[in-house]
Amino acid sequence: MNLRILFFAILTALSFSSCIPVKDMTYLQKKDKDAVESPINPVVVKPYRLQTNDIVSISIKAINPDLVAIFNPSATNEKSAESEQGLYFNGFQVDDHGNIRMPILGEINILGYTVDEVRIKIEKELLATYFTKEANIFVTVKLAGLKFTINGEVTNPGTKTLFQDRVTILEALANSGDISITGDRKNVTVIRQFPHGTEMHDIDLTDIKAMQSPYYFIQPNDYIYVKPLKQKSWGTGKTGIESLTTVITLISLATTTFLLLQN
Repeated sequence: MNLRILFFAILTALSFSSCIPVKDMTYLQKKDKDAVESPINPVVVKPYRLQTNDIVSISIKAINPDLVAIFNPSATNEKSAESEQGLYFNGFQVDDHGNIRMPILGEINILGYTVDEVRIKIEKELLATYFTKEANIFVTVKLAGLKFTINGEVTNPGTKTLFQDRVTILEALANSGDISITGDRKNVTVIRQFPHGTEMHDIDLTDIKAMQSPYYFIQPNDYIYVKPLKQKSWGTGKTGIESLTTVITLISLATTTFLLLQN
């Protein structure tokens, strides 16, 4: 009788300790139950400042398109320019000195500028040297896609490019097939490039306070790594049923071996 009780106790303990609880797989939970209900406002995101190797897309328009055609190297093939490859070949890459090289205008330093500041700078240069206000020039400056790399316990790891101005880390994960059941949502690492070097930060995506983190919105060239849970290395199963099946199999094997040795 004591052996049966011990058997079921061990079986239950192994099953519940090895399976992954629902609370470890649920995003943005309100963990502080005693706190007064209040809206969670995301942190104010500072405008992204351009760094070396960034690629920007610059479009210049006017009442007379022929006047600005020379400034738009991709104007002859707009469909190609809108594709990811087109933006890579026709966009303007920030070199190691922080410059881009444009037709007629030559080298322009934009390192540390926001895209709005680059737009204003180019407009001023054009109006001061080449056009009058009557030309009604219209300059658009955008990042050529928001590129990031995601690896670890996700369904589709790799480098992705999203053509959006702002992307949350949850959107980045959704575009990578989401975190697998064996991924640690409480400890997702974001590696971010800055002019002064590289910084690493861990974010708990199961806590609603993650929305207040400066890493909740990703930036170009971010590297996101999702660590595995301990259950993956244990190999006992990801759910209670899988764990129970594994434990029963092991016990059956041990029992069979014991009986064979007894005979």
